[in-house]
Amino acid sequence: MELNRVTPRIYVAATRQDDGKTTTCLGLYAALSAKFKKIGYIKPVGQRFVEVAGKKVDEDSVLVSNTYGVNLPIEAMSPIAVDRMFTREYLERGNLPAMKATIGEAFNRVAWEHDFVLIEGTGHAGVGSVLDLSNAQVAKLLGSQVVIVTTGGVGRPVDEVSLNLALFEKHGVKVVGVVLNKVLPAKMEALRPWAEKAFHRMGLPILGMIPYHGELRRPTLGQVTLELGGEFLSGENMKRRKVRSVAVGAMTAVRLQDQLHPGALLITPGDREDLLLATLEAQVKGGHEAKPAGIILTDGLKPQPGLIKMLQERGLPTVAVTGDSYTVAAKIERMTVKTDPGDKEKILMIQEVIAKHLDLGAIIRGSKPVSAERS
Repeated sequence: MELNRVTPRIYVAATRQDDGKTTTCLGLYAALSAKFKKIGYIKPVGQRFVEVAGKKVDEDSVLVSNTYGVNLPIEAMSPIAVDRMFTREYLERGNLPAMKATIGEAFNRVAWEHDFVLIEGTGHAGVGSVLDLSNAQVAKLLGSQVVIVTTGGVGRPVDEVSLNLALFEKHGVKVVGVVLNKVLPAKMEALRPWAEKAFHRMGLPILGMIPYHGELRRPTLGQVTLELGGEFLSGENMKRRKVRSVAVGAMTAVRLQDQLHPGALLITPGDREDLLLATLEAQVKGGHEAKPAGIILTDGLKPQPGLIKMLQERGLPTVAVTGDSYTVAAKIERMTVKTDPGDKEKILMIQEVIAKHLDLGAIIRGSKPVSAERS
């Protein structure tokens, strides 16, 4: 197989999972669209997948495809989806040349008649090594230079980038620079000179410092419900409401009123009807923007049918789950908030912040294809 060695490309990697690769790619795709007529996207190896037309494809590929209407077969954008048994099957009878050929053919399809290809990695540089398809190995295979996304700061980001850089260098892959993500806005100005000095010693320029934006970390009620394995009793049509705060129902109904801020999510056992009535009252009193996000009923308990009917009639989203209130609250606190294709407000925010804070010119200059591995 002869790999495309003409189309400009850049590989977006990270120091850890959830450091911001997808957010960066989502914003970068829009920014590149102002410079290039047709942008291709591929995530060669994905670990979080969904079923599309009976095929397993990475969820980030679906996000980019649906957001930008990418005119490419979804299987080309996500050639390898690693499910629970994939590693065992590969270790038993895996065929690395066949997997490389699959990735190469998918890349050629994505690059064909496109002016630029955005390649999204999976986790840190070494993720995928058990399959002989680490980020470093895949970047080498596709003849791409790399941008590393890490978190804000100096000490830990430099340490983690150093580890990643070593593996990329081992495979002969050039890292063109780093992006510091989730930087506290109040610290950006003071941080920049020290971060620049630290990364300069490694031969790496800073290609952008992306400020932390709390709104991007807020889950929707639908995402919370999916995370908890819950069941909507009412208000499923309002599952895109943003959850801005959490109130655990371990107080009186009078005290609860002080915690029912706009976007508040009440977590309470299903038999605390006094708290449910108090939340209904807040729903009625508040304007559209002042309404609580909804209610999570815990312990597998549901209120009596008349109260459920009231919740439905008054449009208060209510979800039933099996766990106890504090376990549920902890799960929500720890959950990773991904971007949904339909979250237009959040996607617009990502596009604006990436366009403002990323050095697009430097990324484009680093997108020249390099000598690629033959398979």
